[in-house]
Amino acid sequence: MKGVIGADFGSDSCRVILVDAHSGTICATATRFYPRWMEGKYCDSEKNRYRQHPSDYVEAFEGAVKEMLQNATREQKDSIAGIAFATTSSTVCLTDVNGIPLALLPEFRENPDAMFALWKDHTAVKEAEEINELVHQWPVDYNKYIGGRYSSEWVWSKVLHLLRNDKEVAAQAFSWIEQCDWLPNLLCGINNPEKRKYSRCAGGHKAMWHQEWGGLPSSEFMQKLAPDFPGFLFCPYRETYTADTAIGTLTEEWASKLGLPANVKVAVGSVDCHVGAVGAQIKPGFMVSVVGTSTCDILVAEKEKTGASVVPGICGQVDGSVLPGLIGFEAGQPAFGDLYAWFKELLVGPLEQLLPHSGWLDENSRERLLNEIREQMIPWLTAEAEKLPVDSNAVLATDWINGRRSPDADELVKATITGLHLGSNAPGVFKALVDASVYGLKAIVDRYSENGMEVNEVIGAGGIAQKSSFVMQTMADVLGLPVKITNAKESCALGAAMFASVATGVYRSVEEAQEAMGQGFSKVYYPRNEFAAIHQKRYQEYLKYKK
Repeated sequence: MKGVIGADFGSDSCRVILVDAHSGTICATATRFYPRWMEGKYCDSEKNRYRQHPSDYVEAFEGAVKEMLQNATREQKDSIAGIAFATTSSTVCLTDVNGIPLALLPEFRENPDAMFALWKDHTAVKEAEEINELVHQWPVDYNKYIGGRYSSEWVWSKVLHLLRNDKEVAAQAFSWIEQCDWLPNLLCGINNPEKRKYSRCAGGHKAMWHQEWGGLPSSEFMQKLAPDFPGFLFCPYRETYTADTAIGTLTEEWASKLGLPANVKVAVGSVDCHVGAVGAQIKPGFMVSVVGTSTCDILVAEKEKTGASVVPGICGQVDGSVLPGLIGFEAGQPAFGDLYAWFKELLVGPLEQLLPHSGWLDENSRERLLNEIREQMIPWLTAEAEKLPVDSNAVLATDWINGRRSPDADELVKATITGLHLGSNAPGVFKALVDASVYGLKAIVDRYSENGMEVNEVIGAGGIAQKSSFVMQTMADVLGLPVKITNAKESCALGAAMFASVATGVYRSVEEAQEAMGQGFSKVYYPRNEFAAIHQKRYQEYLKYKK
């Protein structure tokens, strides 16, 4: 047996799995939530500020690995040869001259601007616009391979905003680090920014890195963008590496902390949705949609087929960002499941405020009732929405509750619900929100197709793909494509384990690892042609709001 560990750092928790690389058998798993994040610390939703403490990642990872090993046999533990990471992105933090995240320094341990700015942090909208304006004036088009527009969700926008927002933080900052680069290098004891190995995936999709201009944007560009912050000019790398590359091995300290052998190899980190696409067995012609609180929609294509063409309005196309040797394409929606969660909170929120004042129930009964309502709300809405007809005159919504990422990013656009009348009810509105989220996905598929990228089938991964047949059937109906559901419940962690198996030499390529370790598919949803015309009419109405 050769054991490999895949670690997936999501928005709320760290999930780790131990996989037998030869058979693909998942031997043990564990999940730990980020303690400070779960307390709601350092975030302000009204300001679109979402920050995470680096200690949350370390503590959750260490706890999850130890718990996972408790569920493994001695043979399985002794066989572990490698580990790889998938993380959210762009989730970025300022560091000091020694490469240490500022929030780990005593003077900044409670300062949100010294912490990792989570992918969905939208505090840097102004900075993103400044970057786009400068790119339009610059002789080199740094936005060429990232859809034509830089986002407030990405590295340079966030770094510039963090520096501007706190003078003390800016004075101490020397460089910056992505979550997917910090964690694996940390385990290998590499803190020096110039000695780390950096992710091709994160660099290409989030930081304007590309071979065409020799790496990251030039120092002249950075000086023009941020003349007040000389430290901002320090770009920590020119070279990037695909996720099947080994960085080094665990330090003795980390091996002891985790209870792992000291010779365990650590692979270069990568972005969760790209890694999840690998775990879901992506190949050319298949789009993997990782469907959860948000979505990422990933394609791969041979270089000969893409040529010099670029797809406008997406989140990037990068050589080797998904499968080494192929061009990886990313698009996505910043709110998918979050749209449904917002509606649930809209319905449940007043009850949470009113029930504590009720004299009919004791405190324990009120709490139990609220928990029961929260758990049953989405399943009930789903069951009732499924009973409703597919009607071209039904309530229509748009999905931009957290702005729009793809196609054609716009963080300031707002969601809408139209066509309401006195007969409108909660299941009808919920159905409109489901339609809207899938229409947003169709806009992405259409953009790929319009630019010569083949999308013949969709592979659904992530929590909603596993749990909601209503949403996935709607997806098949709207897209007019078969939607296959991966058997891999933790596709991001599994994809990371596949990369670890290549980095340790078990397999020669990621495709070989996919063939051996892939979990197959549990179900296929086929489009119901009788609803195609109705959805097409509603989709055209949806597009009018985009303009």
